[in-house]
Amino acid sequence: MKDKKTPQRVNTISQVHKILGISAPKHPLVSVIDLSALNHSNQAVPGSFVNKFYSIFIKKDFDGKMKYGQQFYDFDNGIMIFCSPEQMISVEDTGSNKPKGWWLLFHPDFLQTYPLAQRILEYGFLRYEMNEALHLSEDEEMMLAGIMKNIHQEYEMSIDHFSQDVMISHLELLLNYANRYYNRQFITRKLSNNTLLSRLENLLETYFVDDLPKLQGLPTVAYISSQLNVSPNYLSDMLRATTGQTTQYYIHEKLIQRAKNILLSTDLTATEIAYQLGFDFPQSFSKLFKTKTNLSPLAFRKSFN
Repeated sequence: MKDKKTPQRVNTISQVHKILGISAPKHPLVSVIDLSALNHSNQAVPGSFVNKFYSIFIKKDFDGKMKYGQQFYDFDNGIMIFCSPEQMISVEDTGSNKPKGWWLLFHPDFLQTYPLAQRILEYGFLRYEMNEALHLSEDEEMMLAGIMKNIHQEYEMSIDHFSQDVMISHLELLLNYANRYYNRQFITRKLSNNTLLSRLENLLETYFVDDLPKLQGLPTVAYISSQLNVSPNYLSDMLRATTGQTTQYYIHEKLIQRAKNILLSTDLTATEIAYQLGFDFPQSFSKLFKTKTNLSPLAFRKSFN
């Protein structure tokens, strides 16, 4: 008997249509679903799913919950959600409201031979977690919903040699607007971002004060983001938008500051300090230190003597 908690793998867009109880997609690699047109009984199917394609949602009146990991999230009107292949989505019972909005699904193969196939990796928000959804103003929602409708209209027309070109042009426009609105969101939510930045600083400080590098090695972006309950891409993009720096930059800054303190307060060699800070190779520590300070660790110590 299959474990109910085991996520269902959905390999094709046709499978999604079967799960929702709607007619087969007009194209095997792309589909645009008007959520308000779904039968009420099939508006959402509870369970966990791992898809092999991209999903972009604009959701309104969603009386239910979706989650990544172990935590569910409620969503208000004007929410846009992005999911990449192999990300797991979980849906809880939706209750009574019938959702409105759009669901765009496209397989990575749909982009083959187009420049967007390479550039799509530059849109970091496609790998954000569910609680990092894009909150849209009314005007922004109208803009993006209008682009979705254009893709849907093209999708519903008879397929010809230009259909894919037109849909991908609209898709790229949609992604570019989403990129702009996410950067706006980083700026308008300064209080939340400042809190996250403070938590980042405290987390790195505690990591070194508690000598965790000896046990766990250098702190990684993946570790830091998991401790802050955000995705690595969201954390780095937020920091880049608000401070001009990345998570890796902050880790290195804290690391060098810690190294300076040890150099000036102990007689430990550069090699001993490197291992204490979690470096596997002392030369990597010396190289990073010189890059950041223009001095070798020992030259830095001598400059204060």
